[in-house]
Parts: sequence; C-alpha cells; structure tokens
Amino acid sequence: MTQPPTPETGVPTCYRHPGRESYIRCQRCDRPICPDCMRDAAVGFQCPDCVAEGARTTRQARTTYGGRPTTRPGVVSLTLIGLNVAVFALVVLSGYRDSRLLDWLMLRPNGLCWLEGRGGFDVAREACTGGGGEWLPGVADGAVWQVLTSAFTHVSLLHIAFNMLALYVLGPQLEAVLGRARFLALYLLSALAGSAAVLWFGGEYQPVLGASGAVWGLMAALLIIGRKSGADVSQLMLWIGINVVITFVGSNISWQGHLGGFVGGALVALAFAYAPRGRHRTAYQLGGAGVVLVLVAAAITLRALALS
Repeated sequence: MTQPPTPETGVPTCYRHPGRESYIRCQRCDRPICPDCMRDAAVGFQCPDCVAEGARTTRQARTTYGGRPTTRPGVVSLTLIGLNVAVFALVVLSGYRDSRLLDWLMLRPNGLCWLEGRGGFDVAREACTGGGGEWLPGVADGAVWQVLTSAFTHVSLLHIAFNMLALYVLGPQLEAVLGRARFLALYLLSALAGSAAVLWFGGEYQPVLGASGAVWGLMAALLIIGRKSGADVSQLMLWIGINVVITFVGSNISWQGHLGGFVGGALVALAFAYAPRGRHRTAYQLGGAGVVLVLVAAAITLRALALS
C-alpha cells in the first residue's frame, strides 16, 4: 500500500519514520523508506518488514541430511582439534605423565588411593586421605565429568597426532553432509558411548584417555553415510580393518572405547541418514540422537551405581 504524501508538503515520508521525507520505495510493497530503513535486495531495496517476511517464507538451503550448509565445513573439526591440543599442552606443562591434571581428566571407572612409592590401593576415601594417601577420583565416586573430559585428554604425542590426523581427515567430510550441529552431536555422543563401554567392559581401576572413541564413531558414520549414498567405501573399510588389527595387536589400547565409539557413532549416523525426508526430518533425527543419549546416560549411571 502506497504511503500518501504529507498534507503540509505533498512529499511522501518513510512509513516507519513519518517525519523523514523519502523518494525511495520498497521494491516489494512500494512503501516509501528512508536511508535507515533501506535493505539491499536482488533488485533495488526493500523495507525491514519485507526482508523479515521473505526470510520467514523462503525455504532455507540444507545439506544432504538436513543441516545448514556452510562455506567452511571444517570449523568444528578444527575447533575440536584445538581443544585437544590445548589440553595436551596443559598436561605437558603441568608435569606430563606425572601431571596431577591427568588424574582428574582421564576416565577411571572407580576411585583409587595412591601412596607415593607404594602404588594404588582399593581402600575407602576417608582411610586413604587419613593415611596420607592421595585420592584419585573415578566416575563411581562422583567424577562423572571424566566420561567426556577423557575424550579430550592425551599423554602420548603419537596418540594425539594419530587421533587429530584422523579427525582432520574425517571431520570436514561429515560436517559438509551433516552440518555443524549434527556433526558435533555425532562426535560427542560417540565419545560418551566409548566411555560407557569402558566403564562396563574395562578394568575397574584402569584409567583410559584419548579421542579414539569419538574418532571411531566418525569412521562408523562415514561408512554408513557412504553406503547410503552409494559411494565406494572399500578404502574406508580397509582403513577400519587395519585399525581393528592395531587395536587388538597393540599394547595399552582400549578396544572397549573403540568398540563403544563405533557402535555409538553408527547408531547416531543411522538416525541422521535414514530419517524420513520432509518437514519432520529434524524431529526424527533429534529423537534418534536423543534415544542414543538416553541409552548411553543410563549405561553410565547404572555402571557407576554398581561400582559404588
């Protein structure tokens, strides 16, 4: 609707600022707009109301599996790499393998009493501190943060280098097809699933650390998405096979964390990749990821209660 000229001057004024004369009109609604209300459009200018309405009614571009596309698909991956490297630097600066920070960040299913020069003992916390020992916290006695912080903690240069290289290779590919939010959910849920498997199938006092569980979740997700899209996944399967061999042949490698991360990542990827298309696809994907989160949280809680 056209804004009438003011009775005093006969000059049209901005519909949002009646005191300002205007000779520019919105290309969509034809109302006069002042320079403060002009918004660049494909042709000419539009008013703020028409721009907002266009944003509401225009269908936004989406990635293959419903995420928002980005011109920089590796941002989340690089951020995760940065967090891992930062934690590794803190560990090195605070004592490296003797760092007390490790005792708080790495995953230990149950707490343990540590006596300098004598090793670890399974005694009550009160007896430990009363006898001059140092209590190393575990998930069962309240250090629940370890199920996540352990996935960002490394103590071996080779370990962090391998994991970060895998994240650098796999991450941007999955970000491109899933979008940032879905990729981050995949990564974190895979890490938590790996921790849950360690709690159930690992040693009660055996500490575990590293991003391997999350990386194995990414491998599982890329395999499922590749199969779904009809891509050639033979090289990926070969890489997974080599890592399986390394997992069971190498020393000090948590097969429990690898297996848990792989299963968790596979379940999340199935929810993302096979959710029915349509306006409710995001709801199905959120529901599937939510089910995985509930299952993992229940597994962690039940095991912690059993150990405590």
